[in-house]
Order: sequence, then C-alpha cells, then structure tokens
Amino acid sequence: MTAIPEYLEQDLYLTTVNGLKSLHFDEQSTQSAMDLDDPYALALGYSQTMMGFLLFNAQPAHVLIVGLGGGSLPKYCYRHLSECKVTTLEISHEVIALRNEFFIPKDNQRFEIIQADAVKYMADGLASADVIMLDAYNKEGLPAELASESYYDHCRMALSEQGVLVINLWGTDAKLSIYLERLKRIFNGRIWYCRAFNSYNVIVFASNDENYKINWIKLLFLASKLEADHALDLQGIVRRLRAGLVYTG
Repeated sequence: MTAIPEYLEQDLYLTTVNGLKSLHFDEQSTQSAMDLDDPYALALGYSQTMMGFLLFNAQPAHVLIVGLGGGSLPKYCYRHLSECKVTTLEISHEVIALRNEFFIPKDNQRFEIIQADAVKYMADGLASADVIMLDAYNKEGLPAELASESYYDHCRMALSEQGVLVINLWGTDAKLSIYLERLKRIFNGRIWYCRAFNSYNVIVFASNDENYKINWIKLLFLASKLEADHALDLQGIVRRLRAGLVYTG
C-alpha cells in the first residue's frame, strides 16, 4: 500500500459570497476563488501576479502547475494560451472531485489533471515543461517537502533551457528568506520576486536560462504589448519586481 504523505490535507469546504465561489481549508484562509460571472478570470491578486511568467516566456508550449485548488491558474492558461498544453498535479482526490464546482475543463489533448505526489513526481523525472508553477498549500501552510532544496532542484531540472519556475510564497513565513536563498543558489542568482497584488503573498520567478539578463525598459515594453491579450496588470508586475516589494512584517 502506498503511504499517504503527511502533508495531504482533506478538510475542505466551499462558500459563495457576493458572486465569488471559494475553496477553504479553514475559516481564516481562502485557498481559491472563482467569479461566477467570469469563471475563467483570475479573481485573486496572487494568481494574477503569478501570470507574470509571461514576461519571461510569453508563449510556452507546456505549463505544469503543482496544486489544483479551484483551478484558476489551469483554466486561465488553458483559455488564454491557446497553443499551450496545461498539466496540473494534485495529490488530493477530494480536491480533484470538486472540479465541476469550479467549471474546470475535462481532460483532453491539451488539458490534464494528474493525481500525484508532486515531490515524488519531480524526483522520478516524470516532469518536463517550459513553465512550472508551484501553488500547493494545506491547512498548515506550505509543506516543507514542497519547499526543500532538492524539490526546487528537481523542478529546475524539469524545465526547458529557457524555462521559468514560478512560486507562490507567504510573505509572513519565517522561512521566506531561507526559501529565497535556496532558489538563488539553484538558479545562480536568476530570481526576481515581489509582493502580489492585494495580498501578503510573495511571488518568485526563477529563470533557467543561463544567458538571461533582465532589461527593465524592454520588459516594461513587453508588458505593455502583452496586456493587449491579457487582462492583467503586467506593467505593474514589472514595477513591483524592479522595486523588489515584499512584506516582511
């Protein structure tokens, strides 16, 4: 029998308030939210900020997302990156069973949800993607296994040469600086991070491209162009990244 990882969380419930359907672990935290009038939109600021990976790779062929939740990121990528394959890893079958509640598409050639332990999946070398997004939390917060140096390194190895790793971290986490230092070592300093819109989340972008050097003026121009196709404040993300805005209270 396969052992169930200690960080698997099964306490989930749904609420619908003011047109938002939300997934919760407890009364203090919202794991995911969906605007019932626009189910494919990104209702939360942290998920909007995570889409800043477009600044580093605007046309990925494959996006791999760790953590399904209410499916906001997978749905957005599926809808707005029409040539991209979107794969999501989710360990909890209870979360996957809620996919119809959040209008998550059925599996097809371009969209797939895999029930798997992401730590093992990465370690076994099963992943390969241009963008990897890490957004897996439980009731207790970020599981240590999903922020270890070995896990981050396995994610890096799964990326294409110009790939991008995107990580959702909590700005008040006492280990935030430890996570950032791990990523700096693994990606040879090629990481940029900022506080997410309207939250204390800190979003980290790490480039696997050994030749990548950031040019803020060009990046701001690219953000302006991309905003024609994406209802996202990508220019705002560039400014936040340049300022390195985080919450460390």
